[in-house]
Amino acid sequence: MRKLLFGLLSLTLSAYMYAQQPASSTRNAQPWERYLNELSDVEDFENVTWEDYYDLLNDYAEHPINLNTATREDLERLPFLSAQQIEDILAYIYQYGGMKSRGELAMIESLDWYQRKLLEYFTYLGDTEEKRFPRFGNFLKYGRHELIATARVPFYERKGDRNGYLGYKYKHWLKYTFRYGDYVKIGLVGSQDAGEPFFAGRNSAGYDFYSFYAQIRKLGPLKNLTLGRYRLRFGMGLVMNSDFGLGKVATLMTLGRTGNSIRGHGGRSAANCLQGAAATVNLWKGLDLSAFVSYRYIDATLNKDTNTIATILKTGYHRTRSEMERKNNASEFLVGTHLNYFRNGFHIGATALYNAFDRSLQPKVSQSYRRWYAAGSNFYNMSVDYGYVSRRLTVSGETATGDSKALATINTVSYLLTDELSLIALQRFYSYRYTALHAESFSEGGTVQNENGVYLGFSWNPSRRLSLMGYTDYAYFIWPKYQADASTYAWDNMLSATYKPGRFTFLARYRIKMRQKNNADKSAIISDINHRGRLSVGYDGDLWSTKTQGDIAYDQYKNNSFGWMLSQNLLCRWRFLRANASLGYFHTKDYSSRVYTYEPGTLYNLNFPCFYGHGLRYALTLRADFNSHLMAIMKLGTTDYFDRNHISSGYQRIDRSSQTDLDLQLRWKF
Repeated sequence: MRKLLFGLLSLTLSAYMYAQQPASSTRNAQPWERYLNELSDVEDFENVTWEDYYDLLNDYAEHPINLNTATREDLERLPFLSAQQIEDILAYIYQYGGMKSRGELAMIESLDWYQRKLLEYFTYLGDTEEKRFPRFGNFLKYGRHELIATARVPFYERKGDRNGYLGYKYKHWLKYTFRYGDYVKIGLVGSQDAGEPFFAGRNSAGYDFYSFYAQIRKLGPLKNLTLGRYRLRFGMGLVMNSDFGLGKVATLMTLGRTGNSIRGHGGRSAANCLQGAAATVNLWKGLDLSAFVSYRYIDATLNKDTNTIATILKTGYHRTRSEMERKNNASEFLVGTHLNYFRNGFHIGATALYNAFDRSLQPKVSQSYRRWYAAGSNFYNMSVDYGYVSRRLTVSGETATGDSKALATINTVSYLLTDELSLIALQRFYSYRYTALHAESFSEGGTVQNENGVYLGFSWNPSRRLSLMGYTDYAYFIWPKYQADASTYAWDNMLSATYKPGRFTFLARYRIKMRQKNNADKSAIISDINHRGRLSVGYDGDLWSTKTQGDIAYDQYKNNSFGWMLSQNLLCRWRFLRANASLGYFHTKDYSSRVYTYEPGTLYNLNFPCFYGHGLRYALTLRADFNSHLMAIMKLGTTDYFDRNHISSGYQRIDRSSQTDLDLQLRWKF
């Protein structure tokens, strides 16, 4: 490991000394993560699929889409656009023969300030002439390679590092990508978590996790062919969504649109990806057929007496002997298809899925909330998705069933009341008996099961500088949920305002969420009321940018818990260098009043850390784009706690009150 770190530092120093031409400044003044942070909430950061969403946007930021030649499928890959906005962009480009400047985005009335800003990061304005699929020799000759190496060095020792973990304390990963335009993409990822063995034990091949995929797009009627590890999404995710789900704030942006996608898995987690082959073929104008097959090994906790599966694990950790014993100890076979027809704003689709396990699923059902967990070896699901998109009205939905003979349905209606005001209503009903192992859709309870709810939201831009958005969401759970031994309900409300005079941005947000749970002795159901607020002010300059943010959290449940955090971020740019310093002071009673904040870091690493307790967080990130080929990032971050003499517990325990990590990353394009 020391040799790896020495090599990274040596290569960085050499590139600095011998770089002949400094790279152009970054494409935009502020990193796109800042705007993502403003459109996210606590549940987003705690969702396992959020990291996949973040990785996807990282990839599009590094390899943007040509807006002037983008197809509907291309724009649907951008998860923050609504169906109406996609249609409006395509109509504008068709009518005017492409865009000459980004200012023309303001002419598309359905796009608000956030969408226009995000489009600057993930698209570019190139030639309007569509290119054909390249010859084999051309993409070998003119294709582009990218290699990223990342390592995290902790300046502390965990209990498991001394005795318990099978590997060393360093975390590192490699990512290689080959691409030719938007037609051919090949990826290979090797990933290692801290504490996992490297070239040792069961990881004799090196990394704990590998992912390989090869993808071809736009080859005549073959729209997409992906081999290796991949992710899928069809309809609104009631049957198949191994990609990601969006939270309630982001739903206001997308207005609940459906989406069909197949993409190679370049992430560092095996939790939701499939392995095999997937393809989409255009059968007729507007008629597409997708098919997929997958066979993969999964991690599972087994029932000792029967060797059946008690729990499917998605953490991906294999640091201890017990975790390693659960690695790849079961397998899953999956096959399915999706047929979709789109014409004149109308679309209808059908999905069918069958999956089987080599061991029977037998979850422990002694607790009532587990009563209707999926059980057995073979499962099937099927659904119909539908929708309509017009100038102002968008309707979409999906209805599904399966071997459980139960029903799940989700339906949305959004309407552009004026050019400044849009409204959305979303209804969902998920039977407590409905099971779909690869479902991921809009929900309050976290699963597509045991929920009946209504969501109402609005987005209003009363002036060019001021934008308002808000929602209210009510959900009822007829069957007991985790921490609730009876029927319960939840009510979630949020209001946000953004004001942008010139280079300044002011943001204010308040959210109150009430959810029923058991009381301390489980004799009655009481309400857990959570308040969260945020105030921030930012300034975007040519050479520097700054943002000051204050967050508060107040939780009323068994005990009252209050917390707050004040953070400051400063970004400076000079030629090929970019420096970002962040400082945050937090003081919360416990985990119930935890706070989150955005912190710049390395590419493809989720940088929205959680803080609770009493302490100080400070970090410095340096990025150097030496030329168009070579980029390096170094981040040094420390968290000092004032209320404890050790951090965490179990094997993760650190016997000190301070935690410092060094992140190093090197990217080489050739």
